[in-house]
Amino acid sequence: MKHPFKARLHSYFALLILLLVGLQTQAQDRIKIACVGNSITEGYGLKVTYPQALQQMLGDAYEVRNFGLGGRTLLKQGDHPYWNEDKYKEVLAWQPDIVIIKLGTNDTKPQNWKFKDEFVPNYVAFVNSFKALPSEPKVFLALPMPAFEIKWGINGDIVKNEVIPAVKEVAKQTKAKTIDLYTPFLGKANLTYDQIHPNEEGVVLLASEVFKGLPKKKVKKKK
Repeated sequence: MKHPFKARLHSYFALLILLLVGLQTQAQDRIKIACVGNSITEGYGLKVTYPQALQQMLGDAYEVRNFGLGGRTLLKQGDHPYWNEDKYKEVLAWQPDIVIIKLGTNDTKPQNWKFKDEFVPNYVAFVNSFKALPSEPKVFLALPMPAFEIKWGINGDIVKNEVIPAVKEVAKQTKAKTIDLYTPFLGKANLTYDQIHPNEEGVVLLASEVFKGLPKKKVKKKK
């Protein structure tokens, strides 16, 4: 006859194992969203970043990770290409189900935009590097938010008249979806803390626009 204490102990261990397995399965079933971008995505200095706000809006069925890195460019010949960073390797290794790319603002700096003819082909290659992953993620291209003054070389006119049309062309070539972060911010410089980066109120608007742009039906994970 088994000792009652030992029997209870075995039951507790069995329940614990079932709980751990259940939690692991739940974690594996969460939809993985990678937010790729520059300082606007990174959210340096803010209490809440846009990926964190997006996580709150989406809930526990999703896992949102921030792969933003300040000052980075989409252009391979830019001064700080995202291509060369460990974060790029990390996001590829994570095998996301959804990728949101918000790059292009730093590309408007004079030292970078002189390579503007390479922007579309570089961006197409960037998108395709994600589409080639075994997880076959859905890729969304964010149209950059306005730059309300020329600062650090960032040029709002180039964002509007050259970068945004180029991003739309990339979306057309790669059959990726776009998320408009430009129009919702027009006339709302008060939602930035320095005319370039969103403040905490701006982060909520940015995350809301991304949330609205994502699929309304749950993405089917690749096994």
